[in-house]
Amino acid sequence: MEYKIRKIKKEDIKEVQQVAKISWNTTYETIIPLDIQENFLSTAYSDEMMLKRMDVSFLYVAEKDRKIVGFANFSTVKEQGEVELGAIYLFPEYQGKGIGTALLDEGIKKLKGANSIYINVEKENNVGRNFYHAKGFKVVSEFDDNLEGHITKMLRMVLNI
Repeated sequence: MEYKIRKIKKEDIKEVQQVAKISWNTTYETIIPLDIQENFLSTAYSDEMMLKRMDVSFLYVAEKDRKIVGFANFSTVKEQGEVELGAIYLFPEYQGKGIGTALLDEGIKKLKGANSIYINVEKENNVGRNFYHAKGFKVVSEFDDNLEGHITKMLRMVLNI
């Protein structure tokens, strides 16, 4: 499959917001109530928040036929070489085609001084959990998270690079 990984541009924001919405709605359909998903997405992926993310983190998009089909969001490298992977989201029909791996690899390649990448993944998100496990991430802890009043079971995973 031919696709391109590149840094986000301001004009990509609407498409990235759509990827986040469709990905969340599909992934969390039976895990998180839809109204809670929508409330979270409207805040976390608002235009203002997306512009802020562009300023304080690294965002990469996956493009296929000039259409954004996925993205990844990495924090800057912290003091001890730690990076937070905030998200790798893809339209469902593009999962399992190497695009998520390419987004992860781009972050690893570009984040100078990083020695570990952390991700928090919802325990029931089998697709996400299996992806990170297959890439070498290891579970370091479990915790409850309060998402808009809905308690989710989370796994904290790390990849040493």
